[in-house]
Amino acid sequence: MINVNGREIETDAEGFLANLDDWSEEVAVVLSAQDELALDESRWRVINWIRDYYAENSTAPNLRMMTKLIGNDLGEVFSDKKYLFDLFPYGPAKQAARYAGMPKPTGCV
Repeated sequence: MINVNGREIETDAEGFLANLDDWSEEVAVVLSAQDELALDESRWRVINWIRDYYAENSTAPNLRMMTKLIGNDLGEVFSDKKYLFDLFPYGPAKQAARYAGMPKPTGCV
């Protein structure tokens, strides 16, 4: 459970939203603050890309799919695993999906 502007929002044990409709940018900021991570422009670009991917595919991308596709949309630097891990040190696909309000990607531990 997290508190966003006085509103209680249910999460699972790993911090993923119980109801995807509860997502907002404020929710993403609260979730990232739990990891002591500030959401800068590059992180927001990844978060929004994941949200768009989910809207098209009804699933969150795993890291392999992410690195294969994200560079085409956001620029080649985003397809570099090291760069993504610099942005999301707890696992780019899993951590960014959590901030994006998406379910945990299939295959992420």
